[in-house]
Amino acid sequence: MTTADFNTTSVPSTANTATNATTAPMASTAPDNSDLPLTGTSSARERLNRLPPLAYGGLTLGSRYLLSPLAGFTNLPFRRIVREIGGVGLGTTDLVNARGLLDGGGKTLHLIESCPEDRPFAVQIFGSDPIVMRDAAQFLSARQVDSIDINMGCPVARITKGGAGASMMCQVDRTVDLVRTVVESVRIPVTVKMRLGWDSSQLTAPQFAREFEQVGVAAVAIHGRTREQGFSGAVDRTGIRKVVEAVERIPVIGNGDIRSIADGERMFAETGCQGISMGRGALANPWIFRQFVEWEATGHVSPPGHFEDRLGLLLRQFGYLEQQRGTERAIVSFRKMAHWYLKAMCVRAALRNQMQSARTREEFEAAVRDIASSGPTRGSRTGVLPDLVIPVPSGPVERW
Repeated sequence: MTTADFNTTSVPSTANTATNATTAPMASTAPDNSDLPLTGTSSARERLNRLPPLAYGGLTLGSRYLLSPLAGFTNLPFRRIVREIGGVGLGTTDLVNARGLLDGGGKTLHLIESCPEDRPFAVQIFGSDPIVMRDAAQFLSARQVDSIDINMGCPVARITKGGAGASMMCQVDRTVDLVRTVVESVRIPVTVKMRLGWDSSQLTAPQFAREFEQVGVAAVAIHGRTREQGFSGAVDRTGIRKVVEAVERIPVIGNGDIRSIADGERMFAETGCQGISMGRGALANPWIFRQFVEWEATGHVSPPGHFEDRLGLLLRQFGYLEQQRGTERAIVSFRKMAHWYLKAMCVRAALRNQMQSARTREEFEAAVRDIASSGPTRGSRTGVLPDLVIPVPSGPVERW
C-alpha cells in the first residue's frame, strides 16, 4: 500500500542535502577540544560554524544532528522518513543483541536491515563477552555497515543483569578491554554510547572517554544522566562538558532532553559537544534534523509539518513497513508509531482507537479516510500544530 491508495495529501519527497557522507583516510579531523570557547548560547552557532564537519574517523557525516537508537521506533522505515525530510547526519538502529546477531535470529537480522537511502547508518550492539562482540562487529563490517556503536547506556534490568548496557560503566579495565577488542577487529569506525555513570557516586564517563580515545574509538555519545536516574530529573550538561574536556581529539555527542532548537542550542553552548543526537524529539517532530541544519546555517527555522504533511508521512512510513513485513504484520507493528503520529496531528481519541484496532487493509484504509476527513481537533489542516512531548519510562529503573 502506498500514499496513492488514499485521497490524502502526501509529503513531497525532499532531497536530503545534509545526509551524504564521504569516506576519507582513517585520520581524525575532530577539533582540539581544549580550544572550544563557550560564552553562552548566543555564540553556539558561531562556534559550530568554525568547526570542521563532524567525522567518525574517516567517515565524514553530512550534519552534526544524529538519530538516536530508540527501541521499537528507529527502524528502517522511520530512518527512511527522516532522511527524506533532510538533515540527518547518521541514523542508528534499535539496540541489537550481539549474540542474537551471530545466532542468525530472524528478529535480530530484521533490526539491521538497510537500503541505499539509509546511509550512512550505524548498528548499535550490546553484550558482555568480548569475543561475541568482536565477532558481531566483524559480521556487521562484512555487511558494509558504516559504523558500529557499542551500547553502555541502556538502564533496563534485563540488559544490565547480563553485564551489558550501563553496567559496563562499573568495570573499567574489563570494559576498556572489550572495546579495544572490537575496535581492533574492524576497519570501520567504532563509537560508544554511555551515560554519565552508574549512579552519582560513580561518574565514570570522563575516565572512560579518555581510555576509549586511546584505544581508537572514533566518538563517544553521552546521555546526561546516570543509570540510577533512568530518565528522571534533568540532564546534567555540566557532566557532559566534563566528558568533552576529558578527550583531546574525538568528537563528543550530547544526548538527552533535546526536543527543540533551544534545547540543542543550550547543549552545544554549555557542553562544547560537536554533535547532538535525538530520539524522542525526532519521534515527536521528524522535521527537527532539517530545522537544526537551517538554524546552524541561517539562524532561522521553518515550521514542522502540519496535519496534511504528517498524514502523508504516516502513510509513506507505513508503506515502507508493509514492504518489509507484509500488510498484516505491518498493521499490527505500526500501531505504536501511529499512536504518536496521530497525537501530534491532534486527532480525536475515537479515531486514534479506530486505527489501533484495525487488523485488515480494509479497516486500516477506513481509519485513514475517517482521519483525513475529520482533520485536527485544534488549529487548521495546514497550520502549525501544538508541540508534542513523547513521555519517557518512569518508576524505579530496577523494574524496567
